[in-house]
Amino acid sequence: MTANERSPYNLLMKRAAAEEKLRTRVKDVSTFYHQKGRMPSFSEIGEMFRLSSKGSVHKAVNRLEGMGAVSRDSRGRLIPGSIKSPVRVLGTVEAGFPSPAEEELADTLSLDDLLIQNREATFLLKVSGDSMSGAGILPGDMVIVDKGQTPKSGDIVIAEVDGAWTMKYLRKRGESVTLLPANPNYKPIRPKSELKIAGVVTAVVRKYR
Repeated sequence: MTANERSPYNLLMKRAAAEEKLRTRVKDVSTFYHQKGRMPSFSEIGEMFRLSSKGSVHKAVNRLEGMGAVSRDSRGRLIPGSIKSPVRVLGTVEAGFPSPAEEELADTLSLDDLLIQNREATFLLKVSGDSMSGAGILPGDMVIVDKGQTPKSGDIVIAEVDGAWTMKYLRKRGESVTLLPANPNYKPIRPKSELKIAGVVTAVVRKYR
C-alpha cells in the first residue's frame, strides 16, 4: 500500500465503500428472504454477491453473521437474524410543540434487536387486567419478559405468588418482599408461603389498529 493509499481520506473512503457494500448485501439477502420465504443457500449467496470461491462466500456470510443480520442453525444452514423484521428509522419526532420536519432515512432497525437482549430467555405475554395501568401497561398490550435477568427492587416482574400468577412491581426491603400494583384500586401483595419470579418485564408492545 502506497503512502497515498494510506492517507486518512483514502482510508475513510475505503471504509465507507466497504460499509455501503455490506449494507447492499444485507438488503439483497433480506429481499431474497422476504420474496421467497426462505434463506438463500451458500451457492445462491455466491451468485448474489458475485463471488466465485467458497472461501469468499464464507467470509461474506461471517460478516453478515457478525453484525447479527443472519445466523446458523445446528446444521450450519442460514437462518434470518435482524433481516427478518427490519423497520426503517426516519429520524426523530417532536413530542412537544409541532415543528417542521422532512423524512430522512437515518437507519434500519430490527424490532427484535431493539426490544430483545437475550432471545433464548425471552417470551411474550398478553396483558389481562389494569393493575399496572399507572406504569403504562394496559389490557391487551403485549409485554416482553426476560427470564434470564436477575430481578431487582423496582423492576416489573412476572411472578407466581402462592400458586397465582401476577405482574407487579417488585419491592425488596431486607428479607421482606412485596409486589406493588400501579393502580390505587389494587392492594399490594405479600407472599404468604411461596414466591417464584418467572422473569423481568423489559418492554411493552401496543397496537393502535
